[in-house]
Amino acid sequence: MSEHSTKLGTGSAVITRRGLITRAGVAASLGAAASIAAPFIRNAVAAQDTLKIGMIFPKQGPQTEQGAFLTNGCRIALEQAGSKLLGRPCELIWLDEPNAQAAQQNAQKLIEEEKVIAIEGGGNSSTALAISAVARRTKIPVVIPNAAAREITGKECNPYTFRSQATVPVACRAMAPYLLERGKRWYFITANYAFGQDIAATFRELLKGAGGSEAGTDQTPLGTTDYSSFVLKIRQARPEVVIAGLPGDDLSNFLKQYNEIGLRGKIPVACPIIGDSDIEAVGPDVATGIYGKPWDRNDSGNGPDDKTFARDFQSKFGKPANDKSFLGWLSTKMLLVAIENAQSTDPKAIIESLHALRLQDGPTPAYFRDWDHQLLRRWLVVGVKDKVTDKTNYFDILRTVPENAAGLDALYGSKAEVGCNMGGA
Repeated sequence: MSEHSTKLGTGSAVITRRGLITRAGVAASLGAAASIAAPFIRNAVAAQDTLKIGMIFPKQGPQTEQGAFLTNGCRIALEQAGSKLLGRPCELIWLDEPNAQAAQQNAQKLIEEEKVIAIEGGGNSSTALAISAVARRTKIPVVIPNAAAREITGKECNPYTFRSQATVPVACRAMAPYLLERGKRWYFITANYAFGQDIAATFRELLKGAGGSEAGTDQTPLGTTDYSSFVLKIRQARPEVVIAGLPGDDLSNFLKQYNEIGLRGKIPVACPIIGDSDIEAVGPDVATGIYGKPWDRNDSGNGPDDKTFARDFQSKFGKPANDKSFLGWLSTKMLLVAIENAQSTDPKAIIESLHALRLQDGPTPAYFRDWDHQLLRRWLVVGVKDKVTDKTNYFDILRTVPENAAGLDALYGSKAEVGCNMGGA
């Protein structure tokens, strides 16, 4: 068409009135044709425009490794989808979350500048709540893979925020029956911030309901490095179980000194939510305890998709998949499947599709509950092996909770317990 038009424009030095009228008619015809074709051309171009999903995970500081595992899990999910979404190229845009304020700013940047259609983010509870506030304000869907604060899908819930990690009350309820079989006299040592306080309050209520008693209690400052005086108090109190509501490095420091003072293997230590790296950090000669986890790569209950994910992760990154990489993968997989099912990038269509999505997850399904957007799925109670011979396999699976789908709602709590009242989108 352009070649023909060029010839019409240069074929004669003298333009007659008839030629002018003829050329005007051709031009009008071409203009009309171009006008008719333009929407189709724009649609064809739009069909190839890259869709973007944002990620907000740590790139620096003590949670750098966790951020990398979460991000790499997300990447595997997209690669398994052929890096395509709705027939268009799709990419992940990763920004940092050094603190809550920066996480909120970066979420806004992803939405306003990168034009993302959804966000995966929230490596910890404070940054997750900040990102969730942006989701509420901008009406862009956010899936939080890792944060456990009950408020996210509780009193601070909103129609645009979904969460994959279990809350502290869920993890405590899953673990309590096993711990009560070990004994009903517990010692509490918990970090003096939201996570530790939540563990202490929840387990204390469960212990009281079972007719148990406290052997002692300590609250420790976040970032404590010397636990020796606390461990000596535990040894003197002789509890049947030690509830250690300690995060990351705090738990690692505690376990090292627990071993040095000779209590390893004598009084079980329990924490309802840990990451693989928390235990691996202390090494096989020191690691001990009973813990709660969302996933373990060596779990015989893993389905075919989980096994494929673990193989793909190992192949791409040269290291085993862990619980954080799994949460990143599962969250992104569910988001991608929901968008494909919706055949739309409209936020409300994505939300409705996430509500309807059900994936088989071992013996139970995995799905986002529509009234609080909490992901309901099985939870593992694991124990560190008596002798760890493989540094990529620290745990025995002690229990899978619940045993069947009928127990999911009870495990994750009623509307009255959760306290979510999100209203309409």
